[in-house]
Amino acid sequence: MTTTRILLAGVLGAIAMFIWSAVAHMALPLGHAGIKELPNEPALLDAMKTAVGDQSGLYLYPGMGVGDNPTREQQAEAMKNYEGKLAKNPSGLLLYYPAASRPLVMGKFLTVEFLKQLLVSILAVFLLAQTRIATYIGRVGFILVVGIVAGVTTNVSYWNWYGFPSAYTVPYMAIEIIGFLFAGLAAALVFRSQQAEG
Repeated sequence: MTTTRILLAGVLGAIAMFIWSAVAHMALPLGHAGIKELPNEPALLDAMKTAVGDQSGLYLYPGMGVGDNPTREQQAEAMKNYEGKLAKNPSGLLLYYPAASRPLVMGKFLTVEFLKQLLVSILAVFLLAQTRIATYIGRVGFILVVGIVAGVTTNVSYWNWYGFPSAYTVPYMAIEIIGFLFAGLAAALVFRSQQAEG
């Protein structure tokens, strides 16, 4: 398969994936599944402004109590006491940005999302082009399997290690996997048309 065909199939796949993602987030409840608003939000926001201030970042709480660059010995010692900390305190991750440091710029966010989908679609099509799969269903299935790998890789790890709720993890895996299915349906058409021309 020529580079032009791979790029065309990748672009069609990315467009299909992008449309599906928009539907999943705007017309279906999948994009909001498992995410809740904070109770007593004003008080918590004030507390975060006071405690964290202008230090944006991803915070694990309760902390290990060893700072940002601990030695192995410090980590090992902290791990001995961490189970007790978890038993006595709430735990989780806090993704924090100070006020006005990350404005909602939908055009930028949508562009980055589409470029990400374009990259993964082209890569999936490139992998498909290395195979000898001859049927339309087989080609769609190949890209679907790539999507399952992508959907499982990070989402299950976040669920396992960081406690992301199943109500969030399963729908987000579904969004990714179904996105690859639509990408495969679109991209495999280009392979099919090439076969017809040949």
